[in-house]
Amino acid sequence: MTDRAALIRVDVVIAMPGSAWNTSLELPHGATVADAAAAIERMAGCPQIAAEAIRAKRVGVFGRRVDDDFTLGDGDRLELYRPLTADPKEARRRRAARPG
Repeated sequence: MTDRAALIRVDVVIAMPGSAWNTSLELPHGATVADAAAAIERMAGCPQIAAEAIRAKRVGVFGRRVDDDFTLGDGDRLELYRPLTADPKEARRRRAARPG
C-alpha cells in the first residue's frame, strides 16, 4: 500500500475548441512528466486530443514547455498543448494589414 504522504497531486488540463478537459492525478513523489503521461493514457475517458499531445510531446508545466524527464511537484499543473492551426506570425501580419 502506498503512503499518502509519498504522493503528489498534479492537475492535468487541455484546452479544446469550445471547452476544456481537466483531471487530477496522484503520483508517487519524484514522478516525471513521462510517468504522468503514462497514467493519463491509461485513464478511461482520456480525450484523443490529449493522447495525441502526449505522444507529440507538446506538454508544459504552468505555461513553460518541459521534457519527459521533468520532475513534477505537488500542485503542479501539467498542460497538454494542441497543435497550432495557424502560424502566429502570419496571423499577426493579417491582423495588422486589416484596415481600421
